[in-house]
Amino acid sequence: MIKHAGFQLSSKVVAVAIAVLLAAVWRHYQPPNRDIAFPAGEIRIGVDGSYPPFAFDEAGSLTGLDIELGEAIAAEIGLPVRFVNLSFYGLYDALKTGAVDLLIAALRVDQARTAHVRYTEAYFDDGLVLVSASDNQSISAEALSNTAIAYEYASRADSQIGLWEGDGQEIARRPYELSTYALDALRLGQAEAALVDATTLRLYVRERREWQHQHQFVSREPYAIAVRIDRDEVFKLVDRALSTLKESGEIARIVTKWF
Repeated sequence: MIKHAGFQLSSKVVAVAIAVLLAAVWRHYQPPNRDIAFPAGEIRIGVDGSYPPFAFDEAGSLTGLDIELGEAIAAEIGLPVRFVNLSFYGLYDALKTGAVDLLIAALRVDQARTAHVRYTEAYFDDGLVLVSASDNQSISAEALSNTAIAYEYASRADSQIGLWEGDGQEIARRPYELSTYALDALRLGQAEAALVDATTLRLYVRERREWQHQHQFVSREPYAIAVRIDRDEVFKLVDRALSTLKESGEIARIVTKWF
């Protein structure tokens, strides 16, 4: 009789556990609710309007890559968008206090913030690129000894060159005040290669379409959209919209327009 009661109790425990598990699975696969995610009926996006070509003021209106991306995401979700122009250092505070629903501001994924912030997949890569003249033999990041590399002093490129030197490669350093000067040095034949971030290279080439070059990424710096970690419905809607825009080629179109 005692064993039978114990069996009944165990069966009830198992049944409850299964019910809880099924409920969790059901919640996980339920489509995100737009009304819960954005109860104000609009999407408030925090941006940094001082960083062209991602976001900047033009004739009194915000424009740029991040602005067009925000507009495309809002259109995909089916809600109007309101951009909140913030200083770079005020972005995460605005997200934390709920003044904005998400951030699109050329933000690198910051692992130190992932306890409170959730990042979408990347929409842009600002990693370091090793650039060389198109008529040179391909320069490999694994074989750079005795290569004259132009770079911006005290930048990410400077640190990367230090890592290569630590691995035993003897780099002929060509430091410059700005990354654009490093590209000038390469273009004018004063260096065999230049190490700059992808944004600098894209903007430089946009102004010099005739310049032929080749490049390869040597590091990755993904830009992603940030959402507060407890805003699960917001994250699901935004991440799904971003994936749809990537698959349709709209993200590539926006990036190409601004670069």
